Amino acid sequence: MTDEATADAPDVLVLRQNIHGIPPESYVAALRDRIPDREVGYAATPDEERELLPEAQVLAGFELDEQRLDRAANLDLFACSYAGVDHLPLDAFRERGVAVTNASGVHGPNIGEYALGAILSFTRDFLESRRRQRRREWRSHQGHELAGSTVAVVGMGSIGQSVVQRLRGFEVDTVGVRYSPEKGGPTDEVYGYDEIAEAVADAAYVVLACPLTDETENLVDEAVFLTMPPEAVLVNVARGGVVDTDALVDALRWNSIRGAALDVTDPEPLPEDHELWTFENVLLTPHNAGHTPEYFERLADIVAEAVATAEESGEWQDLPNQVV
Repeated sequence: MTDEATADAPDVLVLRQNIHGIPPESYVAALRDRIPDREVGYAATPDEERELLPEAQVLAGFELDEQRLDRAANLDLFACSYAGVDHLPLDAFRERGVAVTNASGVHGPNIGEYALGAILSFTRDFLESRRRQRRREWRSHQGHELAGSTVAVVGMGSIGQSVVQRLRGFEVDTVGVRYSPEKGGPTDEVYGYDEIAEAVADAAYVVLACPLTDETENLVDEAVFLTMPPEAVLVNVARGGVVDTDALVDALRWNSIRGAALDVTDPEPLPEDHELWTFENVLLTPHNAGHTPEYFERLADIVAEAVATAEESGEWQDLPNQVV
């Protein structure tokens, strides 16, 4: 790389990434709007990345392996475009003193809307309306009301809180389930994961919005389905592994619950011959509750705030969304 190229190299570099059909150049534009005093560039090709990587102080992208991390000699912050960072070599970042932030909170508004939409779809039984529309059958069917019911939200992170916020005004009781119930939450009651059966015992809707961990794997199992009221609906916007799939199939088969809205499944993608495809009271979407045209705008807010925090303090510590 020439001296001239080095002088012009951006100190904030966006790596190649495609998400939700949004061109990554929009991420670059959003960052330039928020941190105009920084030189923001985009590595559109592998050659450009190799050329610009050594000079970047901030990298924004989905992943960075150890080999590329070694070449990023000037790096202070890797701003991951995912909420989860378990795919990154975190120990290597720690050893090199490079901060890592994630995208936690980016999905809150849109996944909150997905959960609310799923709840209302089952409340008014839009699935049955759609089936009768396809048959051109003008015949009334029964519906339900959301007001006066109980909604249990498992997970009190940004997504769970977004769901609870969007339920306000619907005159429902809310129950939260979280790893540390002593922290409380925005719901009327809060339980621990080990109390989930009690938390869902009166719930008309159970929304899963928790991370997949050792504590939450198969959290919703046969015992939980037997505890849920038969008119209850499961909404899963967490991870497929939070639910025991065989137990879910049995619960649907024997009418232990009224239905399910599943944006995630285990396994995923769901095989074409899986029984979950056959239930008319199941709404399946291909893990796209997180899709939003505002993704890069919200990511840019996180990165800009991290840069501003570091500039104010003089160190890349205690940043918003920092995980390393």
